[in-house]
Amino acid sequence: MKFPISQKLINLSTLGLLMASLTTASYGAVDADAATSLAKKSDCLKCHAVDKDKKAASFKSIAEKWKGKADAQAKLTDSITKAPKVKMKDGTEETHKVIASQDANDIKNVVDWILSR
Repeated sequence: MKFPISQKLINLSTLGLLMASLTTASYGAVDADAATSLAKKSDCLKCHAVDKDKKAASFKSIAEKWKGKADAQAKLTDSITKAPKVKMKDGTEETHKVIASQDANDIKNVVDWILSR
């Protein structure tokens, strides 16, 4: 069945609004205070800042890099729980610190908080 251009545009707009609402909903329930507290406790803010690069990329830059990518949650979770080698802004490599919690909800909250920047 063929739809006129106007109907196709309406369908695409509706799909876009749906996707935007789902993205907002997935990061909308972030407990920013708890995420900030855990980030401080885990020394994340030693290398990262929210909106400016330090020794490592800012959380805002990280959120922009991963925006719209289906695997963002999983990749960031791995980065903060599995201590991978990471490249710093100066080109050196270090082992990424592990988050100071093993609670899946705490970890998801921190990752959602980073992605919501």
